[in-house]
Amino acid sequence: MADRRAAFDTAYDAALARWPVPVRSREVGTRFGRTHVLVSGAASAPPLVLVPGGGATALAWSGAMRLLAAVRRVHVLDPVGDAGRSPATTPLTTADDVTDWLEEVLDGLGLRAVDLAGHSYGGWQALTFALDRPGRVRRLALLDPTTTFAGFSPGYLLHAVPLLTRPTAERMRALVRWETGGRPVDGAWLDVAAAGAEVPAAAPVRTRRPDAARLGALPVPTLVVVPADGRAQDPRRVARSAAQVMPRATVVPLPGATHHTLPAGAERAVTAFLH
Repeated sequence: MADRRAAFDTAYDAALARWPVPVRSREVGTRFGRTHVLVSGAASAPPLVLVPGGGATALAWSGAMRLLAAVRRVHVLDPVGDAGRSPATTPLTTADDVTDWLEEVLDGLGLRAVDLAGHSYGGWQALTFALDRPGRVRRLALLDPTTTFAGFSPGYLLHAVPLLTRPTAERMRALVRWETGGRPVDGAWLDVAAAGAEVPAAAPVRTRRPDAARLGALPVPTLVVVPADGRAQDPRRVARSAAQVMPRATVVPLPGATHHTLPAGAERAVTAFLH
């Protein structure tokens, strides 16, 4: 196990060395464990908090960082208990835990109201927080959030079964290759995600689709980015459902994108929304 953790740390350090803008690391204490945060952008800029998908780590946002850090003070989280550098002392087990954890992270960073963005499971986490603490979110960007507007596609679940039953680096790579259809992804990030698949992590919170009435009443300006060629969910169903239950949201299909080519590629849509 020590060798696997060492391999993960080596891959993480190599990917972080390629972070496209100046970056520093912070650790924020919460009752669930210390949360590792990557911080970029001018200290005087409005704050933006980014949450990656399950198993993806903060490094998944590297490809979007150059544009985002040009307009915001960006704080990218390694979610506590997941792959990354935020080991849990108390696992997150409920949606309320997700809200409490994110609130404690914001408090620890000295942030009151922030722009908030999440990808995949991180999108569900970000939305959960916005629904419970709308006063702390100025704008919300959801990049192909899972179990939010649609369920996983049967094909994706079928291809994910080997990874879920016996996680290995090669099985993570195989799932990403299939879902992206061979489209290029950040190789340094994929090395991290593949190595992380072999390091034990806490189980994610069991997600449920948010209540439609709560979604419709959410006062926070919201962007939903839908990868037009995504295989994790049916992109047309996601776009249609998001527009129906959140009629005030901005729904943006992203041609050529898939679930695992995000967040890179969505930075222009997110940056435009933040303005």
